[in-house]
Amino acid sequence: MARGIRTVGYVRVSTEEQAREGLSLDVQEEKIRAYCTAKGWRLVRIYRDEGFSGKDLNRPALQEMLRDLKADGIQAVVVAKLDRLTRSVRDLGYLIDDLFEGVALVSVEESLDTTTAGGRFVLHILGAIAQWERETISERTRNTLRFKRERGEWVGRVPYGFKIGPGGRLVEDSDEIRNIQRMKRLRRRGWSYRRIAERFGISIGLAYALINTDLRRWRTRASSAA
Repeated sequence: MARGIRTVGYVRVSTEEQAREGLSLDVQEEKIRAYCTAKGWRLVRIYRDEGFSGKDLNRPALQEMLRDLKADGIQAVVVAKLDRLTRSVRDLGYLIDDLFEGVALVSVEESLDTTTAGGRFVLHILGAIAQWERETISERTRNTLRFKRERGEWVGRVPYGFKIGPGGRLVEDSDEIRNIQRMKRLRRRGWSYRRIAERFGISIGLAYALINTDLRRWRTRASSAA
C-alpha cells in the first residue's frame, strides 16, 4: 500500500494474558507504531481493549473502531498479531467480508496484508490455527476436570465451611463451621443480614443461605456436590 495512507491500530489483552511477557498492550502498541512508521503510514489512533477475550467481537474498543471505520476514511487496520483481533475463524470471515469493506487488515507478526489474494488466503489459514488452539485448550481443560471428578476430587468452587483436603477431596473447615454458628447466633440477636455479611466478609446472599440452612443439611449438600 502507498505511503501516507490513514490507518488505525487495535490492541487487546485478556485478563489471563496480562501477566505474560510480550502480550501487554504497550508492547503491541510499540510494534504497531514502529510498523506504520517504517511504511510511512499515518496512524490516526490505536484502540485498546484490556481484559477482554478474543473468543467473540463483543468488546467496547473494537465496536467503537468498527463504527469509526465507516466515517473516518480509514484504509487499513493494523494489529500486532492476528489473534489480538479475534480467535474465531467465523468472526474473522465476518470482519473481513462485511465490516472491513474497503479496509485492509495488516498483521505485523504474520506479515500479511488482506489487499492481496495471497494475504487473504494466509489470513484464513492463520485464523483456523488460532481457533484450533483455543478449542484444544478448552478440550484439555474439560478432560482434566472429568479426570478429577472420576477420582473423587473437588473441581468446583469450594463452598463456605469447607476446604480442599488430602487427595483433592472436600473436607470441613472447622474455623468456617464455627463462623456459621456465630452468624446464626448474631441473627437471633437481631443483626441484619447485611451487617453479618460485612462482619464476616461475605455476600448478603451467602449470609442468608448459611443462616437459614440447617448445618447438617449444608454439610449434606456440599458433600453430595463433591
